[in-house]
Amino acid sequence: MTTIQCACPCSAKVRTSVIGWFYLVFVFAILPGAALAQQDSVSPPLQQPGIQDNSFLVEEAYNQNYGVVQHISSFTRFWNSKDWAYIFTQEWPVPGDARHQLSYSLPFWHAGAFPESGMGIGDVFLHYRYQLVGDGNAKVAFAPRLSLILPTGDVASGRGAGGVGVQTNLPVSVVLNKSLVSHWNAGATAIPHAQDASGDRASVTGYNLGQSFIWLANSRFNVMLETVFASSQFVVAQNKTEWSRSLFLNPAIRWAYNFENGLQIVPGIGVPIGIGPSSGEKGIFLYLSFEHPFRKLPQNK
Repeated sequence: MTTIQCACPCSAKVRTSVIGWFYLVFVFAILPGAALAQQDSVSPPLQQPGIQDNSFLVEEAYNQNYGVVQHISSFTRFWNSKDWAYIFTQEWPVPGDARHQLSYSLPFWHAGAFPESGMGIGDVFLHYRYQLVGDGNAKVAFAPRLSLILPTGDVASGRGAGGVGVQTNLPVSVVLNKSLVSHWNAGATAIPHAQDASGDRASVTGYNLGQSFIWLANSRFNVMLETVFASSQFVVAQNKTEWSRSLFLNPAIRWAYNFENGLQIVPGIGVPIGIGPSSGEKGIFLYLSFEHPFRKLPQNK
C-alpha cells in the first residue's frame, strides 16, 4: 500500500483521510482488484453459469474467458473518515490467447478531510495479467498481475500519489471442495517519486496480503468472508516517510442473474470492518458486474 501524507502541520483527521485514501487505492483498485475475473467456463453457453468470480477485496486467479468482456462498478463508503470511492473497471481477454488479459480501473474519490474539494478522479490503473497456472476449470490457478499507476489524481485534494508507480499482485485460487473456494493474495506497490500536499517528494513502497473463503450456497448465491492487510509508507517531508498499516474483515454476499444471450449480472454487498490497526472503522461496499460475450463463442471453448 502506498500512502501519501501531508507534510505541513495538519489535523489527525487529514492524516487519517489521506492514509485511508491510499488504503482504498491499494486494496480496491486490484479488485477491483477489486475483481479481475472471468465467467464460469465450466457451464455451456445456454446453461445457467455459476458465480465463479466477482470477489470484492481479494483477487481471484482467473482471467477473462475467450470472447467475454466484464464491466465492474464498486462503491465504498467509510463512516468514520467520511471517505468514499467509486471505481469502474473493464477487463478484456487478448484476442487469440485468453491467457493474457488487459484491463483498466478509473477511480473517483471524495476525501472526508477535504469536503470542499468534492469528488474527482483519482490515479488511473492499467493492468496486465497472465494465466500462468490453471484456469476456471482447475482446482488450483495462479495469475500474476502487473499494473501501471498514472498520477491523474489531485494530491492537494487527497486523491493522488503525485507520481508514476507500479503494483504487482500474486493471486492464487484453490477449490477446497464442491462448496468451498479460497483465494490468496500477496502483492507490493512502489512509487519512486510520491508527493504530499506540500510538494515534498520521497520514494514510497508497500505490501498487501489477502485471503478469502467463498461458500457456494448454490450456483447463483454465494457467502463470502475476506481478510485484507496492507502496510505502506507515506510522505511526511522531503525524502522522509513513515509507515501505516490497515487490517479489515469483509463479510459479504453476492448473487447472479443469468440471461440466455450470455449476459450475467452480479450484484453484491459487503461490510468492511476494521480490526487491529484499523479498529473502530467500518463501512459499506457495493458491487455490480455486467459480463457478456463481445463476439461469437465457439461451442467447444
